[in-house]
Amino acid sequence: MPADSLAPEQVEPLLSGRFGRPYLYAARCDSTQTALEEQPEGAVAVCEEQTAGRGRLGRPWTAPAGTAVLCSIVLEPPAEREPAELTLVAGLATAEAVERALNLSAQIKWPNDVMVNRRKVAGAIAEASGDGRVIVGIGVNVNQAPEELPADARVAPASLYTIDGTRHERAPLLADLIGTLERLYGRWKEGGLDALYDGLGARDFLRGRRLFVNGTAGIGVAIRRDGRLEVDLDGERRVLESGEVGFER
Repeated sequence: MPADSLAPEQVEPLLSGRFGRPYLYAARCDSTQTALEEQPEGAVAVCEEQTAGRGRLGRPWTAPAGTAVLCSIVLEPPAEREPAELTLVAGLATAEAVERALNLSAQIKWPNDVMVNRRKVAGAIAEASGDGRVIVGIGVNVNQAPEELPADARVAPASLYTIDGTRHERAPLLADLIGTLERLYGRWKEGGLDALYDGLGARDFLRGRRLFVNGTAGIGVAIRRDGRLEVDLDGERRVLESGEVGFER
């Protein structure tokens, strides 16, 4: 077993909450998003390498085996909450865990990218399963070397290693991420995104930044308390529920 493994014996002793039980591990899988059928809330699927990993809008998410954190978690949100908001909840949990690992600030580029030094180190997606459950998928670039990161990525990528030059143990990072998501999810269930807005607002990557929406230039105003993005396009305020947002580096 590699020293830096996400195998159960490495991760489970570090878990202190309800999430991560059961902990489903595979050295290789197509996607952790497909590994949680009929599992209870809090179940986590993890693998060392995905052969068909995907991010938002079906984009591929690739990483050499044993270099990233690739996981999915089952959530059963209450009916009064908007499941799409869980992308931001997961993004905030990931940003907090990344900050602790790097001792550097991380930001959230709406709707699902986690940024450090204007580069994407992680991403999150939330997919409704049709039975009231939501499968949240999270990928964190941890120990990839520069040449192992995708050269054609829409947003310039980085790993924790390329940010600070340190090889990071992935098991403690994953355990911290799972625990943080459980804590923030509990707050969201009680109070929605409003209960997490201090953390979201403080990490809003696009706030005040020049951006582009479908080719139209503008300025990011803010992630709103309902999870939508407010932008100023040529002096006109618009609120986005989805879509592609580019930015000037």
